[in-house]
Amino acid sequence: MRIISGQYKSRKIVAPKNLPVRPTTDMAKESLFNIINNNYYFDDVSVLDLFAGTGNISYEFASRGTENITCVDQDFGCIKFINQTAEKFNMPINTIKSDVFKYLEKASGNYDIIFADPPYNFSDDQFSKIPELIFANNLLSESGLLIIEHSKHTNLEDQPYYSYTKSYGGNAFSFFEILEE
Repeated sequence: MRIISGQYKSRKIVAPKNLPVRPTTDMAKESLFNIINNNYYFDDVSVLDLFAGTGNISYEFASRGTENITCVDQDFGCIKFINQTAEKFNMPINTIKSDVFKYLEKASGNYDIIFADPPYNFSDDQFSKIPELIFANNLLSESGLLIIEHSKHTNLEDQPYYSYTKSYGGNAFSFFEILEE
């Protein structure tokens, strides 16, 4: 995987092979960040990266100037790798080793962008629990965006606060936001 843009543009990051991850493809990541770039100033946003895996998405935010990034993953190896990479590049990334659902049940704070990349084999109930907990606990700012990455075969259109979906190859990103009445 590589960082697409910003201070660390073109840097390759090689994750250990034993991590239980499926990093977002460079093509999908580049398209996603083009959408985000049109709506936010990276140095002004706070980011919550759920099911962070290798930290791929967080590194991209940090490279583009985001100073407030929190990664949550339950795998110790993933958290260790993110911490090592963040330290190597002097990136402002905080990590939390936790089951994402347990974290969301107790979390407080307000984020401009929440990115979730759960396993593609999640059930519909597991997928729906993500926006349910985020919006119930007011974790997203009024002008914020929740982005859930999933297989193009998963449909999240019936979820509350759903806005739209963009597909790239086998990947899809569903966007959720607080829409003004």
